[in-house]
Amino acid sequence: MEISRAIGPLEPPPTVSRFVKHPRNWKLESQALPGRQTAHATGLLAPFPPPAGAARGHPPALSSAFYDASCPGAHDVVRRVIQDARVSDRRIPASLIRLHFHDCFVNGCDGSLLLDDDLPAIRTEKTVQANNNSARGFPVVDGIKRALEAACPGIVSCADILALAAEISVEISGGPRWRVLLGRRDGTTTNVESANNLPSPFDSLNKLQQKFRNVNLDDTDLVALQGAHTFGKVQCQFTRENCTAGQPEGTLENLDQVTPNVFDNKYYGNLLHGQAQLPSDHVMLSDAAAPATTAPIVHRFASNQKDFFGNFVASMIKMGNISPLTERDGEIRKNCRRVNSKGY
Repeated sequence: MEISRAIGPLEPPPTVSRFVKHPRNWKLESQALPGRQTAHATGLLAPFPPPAGAARGHPPALSSAFYDASCPGAHDVVRRVIQDARVSDRRIPASLIRLHFHDCFVNGCDGSLLLDDDLPAIRTEKTVQANNNSARGFPVVDGIKRALEAACPGIVSCADILALAAEISVEISGGPRWRVLLGRRDGTTTNVESANNLPSPFDSLNKLQQKFRNVNLDDTDLVALQGAHTFGKVQCQFTRENCTAGQPEGTLENLDQVTPNVFDNKYYGNLLHGQAQLPSDHVMLSDAAAPATTAPIVHRFASNQKDFFGNFVASMIKMGNISPLTERDGEIRKNCRRVNSKGY
C-alpha cells in the first residue's frame, strides 16, 4: 500500500490524540494514523491498520473490511447510486465529498449533518451559514440508504455512507482510489454551535489552521483537503471577486475554470496564477505566515499530482477517523434524516 508525502522512506504511522465520544463524557485517546507515501492516481490505496483497543473507552479501530461479511456489496451499491445521479447532475461528486467534510468537522464523522429538524431535541445543522442553501446531495444520500436497506437492512450507517460516497466521488471524477475505513455508527443529536464554526471561505489562514488543529489536522491536511476545490461549483457571493453587477448571490461559478468536473491538481496551478475562487484558497499563499507553512505545500502539489493524490488520501483517512462512534455508541439509522427512536 502506498499513501504519503513522498519525502523519503516510509515512516511508521504517526500517533495523534483524538477525542472519542461517549454517552456522558469525552475521553482522549491515541490513535495510529496512516503514514504518507506517494499515491498513484489509479492505484488502490489502503491505510496501515491501526491497532484495535480492547477496553471500553478504547473502541476498536475502523476497518476497510468491516462490511465484508455483513454487507459485502455495500461499496457497489453506493457507487451505482452515485453514478446514476451523476448522469443528470455533474456536481454530485463534489457535493457529496463536501457533506463528508462538514459532517466530520462537527462532533466527528457521525452523520449528524444529515438529520432534519425534530424540535425541541434536534436542531438541524443544514441551516447554519456554512450549509444553508449550499450543502446539497441529501436526496442522493437518501437513495443510497434505501438501496442499502433493501440489500442489507440495518447494517450500514449513514456516517459510513458519507465516507464511502466521498471516496467514490473522487475516484469516478479522475482522482485516487483508496480503501475506506468503515465501522462508524450514527449520532443521535446535532451540534449547531459547532456547525456555526465550520471553516469559512472568508477565514484568515490563522483561523483555518486553528480550526484544523482543533480536529488534529495539520497544515499538510489543510492544503490537501482544500484541494477538493478542484471540482464543483460555488455561489458567487463566496468568491474572491464576489458577484458582478446584477448577478444574484446564488449565481454558480466553477471552482476550477480549467477542468471543473475532474479531480486533479489543477486547483493548485490556478492558485499560483491568482485564479482560485475562494478567499480561503488565496490566504494559503498571501498570508504573512504562508511562506513558512502552507505556501511550500501548495507549490509541491501544483508541480506533482502524484504527491497531491497521496497526501489527499492520507488526509481523508485521517479526517474520517475524527471521533467515530463505534460498538454500542450511537445507532444505525433506518432513515438518515431522523433518529430511530425518540428519547424525548
